[in-house]
Amino acid sequence: MELLSLAFIYMDRWYFILIVPCILLSFLAQFRVRSAFSKFSGVQNRRGITGAEAAHNILSSEGIYNVKIEPVRGDLTDHYDPKNEILRLSEPVYNKTTIAALGVAAHEAGHAIQHASDYSPMKWRQAMYPLAGVGSGAGPYLAIFGLILQHDTLFKVGILLYSVAVLFYFVTLPVEFNASKRALAILEQGNYLTTAEEVNGARHVLQAAAMTYVASAATAFASMLRLILLNNDSRKNG
Repeated sequence: MELLSLAFIYMDRWYFILIVPCILLSFLAQFRVRSAFSKFSGVQNRRGITGAEAAHNILSSEGIYNVKIEPVRGDLTDHYDPKNEILRLSEPVYNKTTIAALGVAAHEAGHAIQHASDYSPMKWRQAMYPLAGVGSGAGPYLAIFGLILQHDTLFKVGILLYSVAVLFYFVTLPVEFNASKRALAILEQGNYLTTAEEVNGARHVLQAAAMTYVASAATAFASMLRLILLNNDSRKNG
C-alpha cells in the first residue's frame, strides 16, 4: 500500500502540470548558461585582465581589502563565502582573460560588495541559510510521509519547513540580480570592458546565469504547491 502511495505521489497529474515544465525550464537554463559561458570563454577582453585581477581591482576600488581571492576547481563553481570572506573563482575564470571570466569575477565581487555594505537581502539570505538547509532536506519527506500516513500535523510541519527553503530561493533572486547589475556597472564604468560588444557579451553570460536561479525558485515553489494540492485531493477523496 505504501509503495502504491509513493507511486501515486511521483506519477500524479500535478507532477506533469507543475514539475515537468520546471524541469524543462531548468534544462533550458543550464544549457543557456553553459552555452553562453563557453562562447564568451573563447573571446579575450581587450585589456588582457584576468578574472582574479578584475576581482582584486574591483574590491580595492570599493575599499575592500580583507577578502581573499582563491582559485577553486571545476567549471561554474565560482562563489563568494561571506562567513570566511573568501571569493573563490573557478579555473576558467581565475587566470583567464576572457569576457566570460570578467563577467563572472565581477559578479562574485558584487556579492563581496553586498556583504561589506550590509545589503539587506543578502543578510536575510545568510540568516535563513541554516534553517533553509533543514527545510530543503527534511521538509518534503515529512510532508510526503504525512500524505502516506494521512497524518495532518506531520504534513503541516513538513510544508512549514519546506516553505522556509522556498522562501530562501526567492530571497536569492534579488541578491543575484543585484550582484549582476553591480557587475555590469563596474565593468563599464571602470573601463574593464571597452566596447559595446564586450559589454553585451558579459551581459549575456550574467543573464543566462540569472535564469538558473529563476528556474530553481520556480521548481521549489511548484514542488511545494504540488504537495499541498495532493493533500487537498487526498482530503476530497477521503
